[in-house]
Amino acid sequence: MILSCNNVSKAYGTDVIIKSCSFNIEDHEKAAIVGINGAGKSTLLKIITGNESADTGIVTLAKDKTMGYLAQQQDLQSDRSIYDELLSVKQYILDMESELRRIESAMNTATDNELEALMTKYTNLCHEFEMNNGYAYRSEITGVLKGLGFSEEDFSLHVNTLSGGQKTRVSLGKLLLSKPDIILLDEPTNHLDMESISWLENYLLNYSGSVLIVAHDRYFLDKIVSKIIEIDNGVCTVFSGNYTDYASKKAILRNMKLKEYLNQQRDIRHQEEVIAKLKQFNREKSIKRAESREKMLDKIDVIDKPTELNNKMNIQLEPNVISGNDVLTVTGLTKSFDGTTLFDNINFEIKRGERVALIGNNGTGKTTILKLINGLIQPDSGSIYLGAKVSIGYYDQEHHVLDPDKTLFEEIQDAYPDLNNTQIRNTLAAFLFTNDDVFKYIRDLSGGERGRVSLAKLMLSNANLLILDEPTNHLDIVSKEILENALNNYTGTVLYVSHDRYFINATATRILELTNQNIINYIGNYDYYMEKRDILTANAFPAKDSDSDATTSVKESKVSWQQSREEQNRLKKRKNEIKKIEELIAQIEERISAIDIEYSDPSIGSDTARLMDLHNESTNLKQELDALYERWEELMEAE
Repeated sequence: MILSCNNVSKAYGTDVIIKSCSFNIEDHEKAAIVGINGAGKSTLLKIITGNESADTGIVTLAKDKTMGYLAQQQDLQSDRSIYDELLSVKQYILDMESELRRIESAMNTATDNELEALMTKYTNLCHEFEMNNGYAYRSEITGVLKGLGFSEEDFSLHVNTLSGGQKTRVSLGKLLLSKPDIILLDEPTNHLDMESISWLENYLLNYSGSVLIVAHDRYFLDKIVSKIIEIDNGVCTVFSGNYTDYASKKAILRNMKLKEYLNQQRDIRHQEEVIAKLKQFNREKSIKRAESREKMLDKIDVIDKPTELNNKMNIQLEPNVISGNDVLTVTGLTKSFDGTTLFDNINFEIKRGERVALIGNNGTGKTTILKLINGLIQPDSGSIYLGAKVSIGYYDQEHHVLDPDKTLFEEIQDAYPDLNNTQIRNTLAAFLFTNDDVFKYIRDLSGGERGRVSLAKLMLSNANLLILDEPTNHLDIVSKEILENALNNYTGTVLYVSHDRYFINATATRILELTNQNIINYIGNYDYYMEKRDILTANAFPAKDSDSDATTSVKESKVSWQQSREEQNRLKKRKNEIKKIEELIAQIEERISAIDIEYSDPSIGSDTARLMDLHNESTNLKQELDALYERWEELMEAE
C-alpha cells in the first residue's frame, strides 16, 4: 500500500462535501475518483496533497514515497523556454554529468595513488548515471513534449508567453519526468487533443508508479484504471474494475437500493395504517398495541431514496420542422489564416438523421468549419449549401451566443419572447437553475453553468440541424450521459466537434477526420474509426517518391522558418497588447475606487447632479472594464 485515506471528512459551513471517506491505493495501482461536478473530487485530491486540511480523518503516504500533483489550473511562471523548463527536472542528472566531466579531467593529471580512488568514484557514478537514464534523458524530454502535443518549433517558446492550456501541458510534462511514486492528476486531458490523450494513456499504463486520477473522460478511464472511487452525496464507495464495470455495478446497486427503499416504504405505510386502525378501536388493549408498533416504527433505520439520474438535467431535443434529406453540402471549401492553410478544397455531405462527429488535432480548423457553416466567417473559396427547411441550432464552446450583461432569465426571455415566466423558470429548472439562481448574471457563471444555459437555449430552438462545438466540456459524467441519450433520441441531424471519445462512440453514426488539410470519411463510430484509421489514411495520402519528398522538405523548411518568424512576431504583439490592457485595467480600477470614495462622501449627499454624474461614470467604466477583462482572457488563452 502506498496511500491510505481513513475516515476523511470535509465540510464548508453546513455544506458537508465528504463524509468519512476511506480507501487505499496499492503500489503500481491505477485508480480514479468520479462524481458529479461539485461532489468534492478536487477537494479530496487537495486534502491528500496537504493543500487543504480535512475536518476529520487521516491521510497516510507510505514511508520514503514521493507524491506528484497536477491541479486543473496552472499558474506556471518562468523565464525559461519550454524545453529548458522540463530540463530543469533533470538537474540532478546534469549535476552528475558535470561531476563525471570533472573526474575525467582530474584523472588526466592524477598520481597513481589518486587515480584508483578517482576510478572507483567514476565507475560508481557512471552506474548511477546509467540507472537514471542519463544517456537518454534528452530523448526522454523530447518524447514527452511531442507526446503532449508540442512541436520542435514550440520547444524554444518562453513559458511566460504561453496560454493557460499550454502551461498546464508543460506542468504535466514536468510531473511525468519527475517520476514520483504516486501521481495525482486533476482533469489531465482537458487541454490535450486525441493523439496526446492516447499518448498519455499509454504512458500511464506503462508507468511503474501508482496513479490517482480525477477525470470525466470515460474512454480514458476505461483504458487506464482498475479501481473507481465514487463520491456521491459525500459518501465514498470503492468499485473494482474500469469505468464501464463501475457503471454496470452502480446501476445494479441503485436498482437494489431502490427496491429496498420501496419495500421499506410499503412496510412503513402498512404499519401506519395498522396503528391508525388500532387507535380507532379505542380500546385499552388496542391502544397499547398501537403504541408498541409506533415504538418499533421509530426504531427503524429509514433508507434514503436513491437519487434519480435524470434529476441532474432534463434535455428534450426535438425539431419543429422536418428538413429535406440533403441537409448540408460542402464543396471545395478552403480557408487560411495569416498565410497558414487550415484546409484546402474539402468536400462532404450530411444527410437527415445523421450524427456526424468532426475530429482532428488541435489547430486543424474544426471550429473554423463550424463557424463557416454558421456564416460567422467567410471561406476563401468553396460553397456551403443548406438543404430545404434546414434550421440551425448552434452550441458555441466559448458561449459567445450568451450576453454577459444579462441575467439567465433575461437571456431566455429575450431569445424566446413568446415564453411566459413560468415556462422560462421551468426550462431553467430543467438545467438546474432554480429560485434566485435565475437572476444571476451570465458573466458570474462558471464554465459548466454557461454550458447548461447554452444547452437550454439549444433545446428551446427546436432546430433540425444541431451544430455543437465541444458540447461535453465542463459537463460531469452523468450530464454527458443525459446529453448522449438526448442526441440519440433526437430525430433531426447533428454535426459536432468533440475530443470526448466515449461520447463520440456512443453518439456518432459517422466520423469526419480533418487531417493534412483534408477530410477522411468513416462510416461508423469511434471504435470503427480506430479500426480503419491506418488503412484509410494510407489510401488518402499515399507515399511520395524521394525526389518529391526532397522538394517538399525544402519547401516545408522555408515555410517553417517563415511561420516561426510570424509566430514570434504574433507572440510579441500579443504580449504588448496584454501589457497595455493590464495597465489600462489598473487605471480604471483606481478611478472606480476613487469614485466609490467620493460617492460615499456625506458632503455631496444632497448634490443629486454630482451623484448622477459619478454613477454614470462608474457604470461606463465598469462596462469598459468588463470588455478589457474579456479581451485579456482571450489573449491569455490564445494558442
